[in-house]
Amino acid sequence: MIEVQNVTKYYGQVRALHNVSFDVKPGEIVGLLGPNGSGKTTLMRILTGFFPPTEGKVLVAGHDVEKASLQMRRKLGYLPENVVLYPDMSVRAFLGFSARVKASKGTERRRQVARVLEECGLAHMARRQMGTLSKGYRQRVGLAQALLCEPEVLILDEPTIGLDPNQLIHMRELIRGLGGKTTVLLSSHILAEVAQVCHRVVIINTGQILAEDTPEGLSKRLQGATQTRIRVEGPAQEVQNALRALPGVSDVVSEEQEAEDLSGQMYVVLSEDRSVTHEIAKTVVNRGWQLQELNPVTAGLEELFVRLTKEEQRPAA
Repeated sequence: MIEVQNVTKYYGQVRALHNVSFDVKPGEIVGLLGPNGSGKTTLMRILTGFFPPTEGKVLVAGHDVEKASLQMRRKLGYLPENVVLYPDMSVRAFLGFSARVKASKGTERRRQVARVLEECGLAHMARRQMGTLSKGYRQRVGLAQALLCEPEVLILDEPTIGLDPNQLIHMRELIRGLGGKTTVLLSSHILAEVAQVCHRVVIINTGQILAEDTPEGLSKRLQGATQTRIRVEGPAQEVQNALRALPGVSDVVSEEQEAEDLSGQMYVVLSEDRSVTHEIAKTVVNRGWQLQELNPVTAGLEELFVRLTKEEQRPAA
């Protein structure tokens, strides 16, 4: 549903995007992840037809965004990073106005407005003037207008920005519920957000794609080894030597404990896969040491993103 083919974008002499390529399949929720200034918003604006790429080609819902912009926009819903609303209009009036742009029949417009008011938790705010709404509710209104007329493709630029915790949970559930029915491209600099909502992640920095995979796949690939955190009461050097001698273990790292009242010593065991946990437990027990904790550790997207950006910035040998 979305195809980005070798897209480069210049603003004068400044290159914002460089040879960016990826796709989003029908019904898939894909997260575009990167820090502020990484090129996310530039890419979003190209995808929605606000301006063309300097080089490359973009297809949305089968339409070239440069050659068939009008046809593409009929199938597209868009929530920009900064939602611009009319402060003197009520929520219902604004959505009705937006629906008139997208739907021709009056009965269909009314049905669509009622649907998005309910889906976005805005029914009790329908008569409120938008100038009196909180940031979170303005964000919901922006999403509601993007969902009008059930677009085939939905592009969301930082959709959860400014939401309180309860609104954040509701927004995540709403976006997850679109999976399988609507193709969604979601941009964010909030790493946990992407991991919880998206089927696949595209990581971008300084206008280039650094990685593309599922959150789980990225974690497995970039971590380079499975980590298991254990707490053992026994002689530290002997424990480390015994664990390092196990087949499949690449290293054992001593780690400080967060709580001072816990007995034993914390270690992180790096191994090729999770199957080594059985051997870890067996070794500790057979040596007569006390095994007080054994937990697998999954690298978070925060750590993965830091690793990727460091690798990108590292000078070539």
